[in-house]
Amino acid sequence: MVVERFTQGARPVYERAADRGRMLPPGLVYVDSWIDESLGRCFQLMETDDPALLDAWIARWSDLAEFEVVPVIGSAEAAERALG
Repeated sequence: MVVERFTQGARPVYERAADRGRMLPPGLVYVDSWIDESLGRCFQLMETDDPALLDAWIARWSDLAEFEVVPVIGSAEAAERALG
């Protein structure tokens, strides 16, 4: 899960995305995203086998947002880990 905090507001992010797309490197897959109601943060679910691809993608957007990458697992896997 990637948490983006828009440093210049949402508008420049949406303008760039409309103009250039998500600018994902091959091997990094966008799954879905949610925006908070204030339009200040975006929560994006991404998939990759190579975490370095996240760094490459973040570098392309770092002038417009600050990023936090949180590795997540599905509920079924979490239950299995918790219950053994």
